[in-house]
Amino acid sequence: MRLVTYEAANAVHVGAVLGDGVVALQPALDAARREAGEAPLALPADMRGLLGAGEAALVEAARALAYAARPENAALRTPLAGLRLRAPLMPGKILGVGRNYADHAKEVGGPKLAAPRIFLKPTSSVSGPGDTVRISRAALKPDWEVELAVVIGRTAWQVSEGQALDHVAGYTVLNDLTDRALQFDHPIGMTSFGKGLDGFCPMGPWIATPEEVGEPWALDLHCHLNGEEVQHGNTRDLIFPVATLIAFLSRFVTLQPGDVIATGTPAGVGHFRDPPRYLKPGDTLRLEVEKVGVLEHSMGGDA
Repeated sequence: MRLVTYEAANAVHVGAVLGDGVVALQPALDAARREAGEAPLALPADMRGLLGAGEAALVEAARALAYAARPENAALRTPLAGLRLRAPLMPGKILGVGRNYADHAKEVGGPKLAAPRIFLKPTSSVSGPGDTVRISRAALKPDWEVELAVVIGRTAWQVSEGQALDHVAGYTVLNDLTDRALQFDHPIGMTSFGKGLDGFCPMGPWIATPEEVGEPWALDLHCHLNGEEVQHGNTRDLIFPVATLIAFLSRFVTLQPGDVIATGTPAGVGHFRDPPRYLKPGDTLRLEVEKVGVLEHSMGGDA
């Protein structure tokens, strides 16, 4: 499934993509259960709640989607093009991983990492597909980072690498926007602060579940800035792969349904170009992760 959060009729809904349309899960499930003579069953009204409700809720969501796919049930589908997608969920926490691609680690420099380098992005940094992310006047060197993001679906504490992927609800595309001035130009670098400005975590367009994506070992990533490709990488080059990251993080914090792990970015960010290149109001970005989706958004300035 490709699970979405979207706006329609002045309300926010949880749905799933079906072809070029979107199915609102609750009405479709109501219809399916009514036809089967079963009692109504309420799904959680937000994505984080849906993931937290466990496998049984996702089975019912898949049932709703299958019911809506029947030719006679076309009324349960709304054209995707006419909807405003939001970020697929509001995470409980966002854990980022720095210098996790070999080519990006080389362009950044510094010693080889013996363990993942972790930072946090606040939930106030979340924005969605099609949003315009404001660059405040105080953000002097805003930069882009296309990333595969992992969405946790089952509580993970002290899990092994062999068990790690069993805790994944799905994957989404994430732009780890970063103000390099805050990150590098202060006597004490403020990485989480530079990555945590309002709107500096665009995510979407949906959560692609594991059966959509397969194993996350060899997925291409692309970032286009104003139509120009500025990043191209592949998850096969992750220094610490997805399963390793989940196992490592779960040694220190409990990963809960709806938490997001931003797994790192390949080479090609603006700060390490010669000359450096930074984002400005009016820029547009197109970020793609193979088998996951395409996230597009723009940059704006202070009013």
